Amino acid sequence: MATVLIILACILFIIALVLLWRSIVLSPACAYLGLLALNFATSKEGYPVLPINSTILFAWLYITIVVMVATVMQATPLRHTNKGVGYMLMGAIAGMAVGLLGFTFASSLSLVYGTMIVATAAGCFFGYLLYTNTPDGRPIASVPGHLLKYFLAKAFPIAITVMQIGVVAVLTLAIYQHG
Repeated sequence: MATVLIILACILFIIALVLLWRSIVLSPACAYLGLLALNFATSKEGYPVLPINSTILFAWLYITIVVMVATVMQATPLRHTNKGVGYMLMGAIAGMAVGLLGFTFASSLSLVYGTMIVATAAGCFFGYLLYTNTPDGRPIASVPGHLLKYFLAKAFPIAITVMQIGVVAVLTLAIYQHG
């Protein structure tokens, strides 16, 4: 059963990344469902495959709800445009990868977890900056007050989706590092 749940979680994470282009509101929820599926995966001895506890689950549930509400509250044309999503997604993934390098300098799982979250958010922001310096993105950067709206509609869901995948990566690397 654990194998089925792990495969289901991987499929949900892939769907969450695809939903960033289709329905950005549902993407964090799909990533959370992947995290939840991994919570129920247990080995033959009855031990959890990943140490996902209730604190992690409830924290990410609340964050997912907040990001979905903040995204829904944005203007419909802004929510439905895909402009800049690829740049911010690649930035967030690159940031997550850099954040996972925290295992090279920190022995504390909490420090690596925090490093991954901060690096993912920074990567998403740098992806936004990169996009707004392209010909397609210049109009977005030139509108005063548009930064916060664009972040709530695009960057926030992208970052949270990638961070939830990063949580699984941090826990997996921690298990196999300490082995």
